[in-house]
Amino acid sequence: MKVLLVEDEERLASFIRKGISAEGYEVDVAYDGRAGLSLFRRDIYDIIILDVNIPLLNGFDLCQLIRSENEVVPVLMLTALDSLSNKTDGFNAGADDYLAKPFEFQELLLRLRALTRRNGPKQKQRLQLADLELNLDTKTVTRAGKRIDLTTREYALLEYLILNKGKIISRVDISERVWSLNLDSSTNVIDVYISYLRKKIDKDFSPKLLHTIVGMGYVLREE
Repeated sequence: MKVLLVEDEERLASFIRKGISAEGYEVDVAYDGRAGLSLFRRDIYDIIILDVNIPLLNGFDLCQLIRSENEVVPVLMLTALDSLSNKTDGFNAGADDYLAKPFEFQELLLRLRALTRRNGPKQKQRLQLADLELNLDTKTVTRAGKRIDLTTREYALLEYLILNKGKIISRVDISERVWSLNLDSSTNVIDVYISYLRKKIDKDFSPKLLHTIVGMGYVLREE
């Protein structure tokens, strides 16, 4: 489980990082909003913890930007701003939970566990990009209203890409998150499945959605 923590108080950030790392979480830390946004766009996170009063880009604005690019990743606001109006601003920005400072570390852990259970990718029943749509309940895919038949592996690959639409996904990410193993770097199995998927979702449609970024990976986006 990978966590992005955006917190400008270095001692508190270190405390949180050590504490949740001991619980098995992998944690990246950013000390300002722009650095947090850069990390979010560079990597894949299972949950995001945001302070509000952070330099360069405040937590509310950062949360809105995250939500505009990823509708499902759970976001926990962690801040000393604890008035009802502050909480309203946080939830309106797209946060899933709001924990006021000072806080008990055990409560933070409980909220993280609850968010990863409640706000997992399967909670959202439909995912969509342009006229491409995935129904997570029935595991069906349509484009422009036409049903597209995918194998189990092709569907898992497409679901992962659309959950991270607009983000460049490396072959390593795919092997770990879709195949759940470390594939030999010399194998072309991922490239083969990307080719299969591209023929099914892009060949007879416009615009093209699945793009190869040479030397970096693949991205699902509308040009």
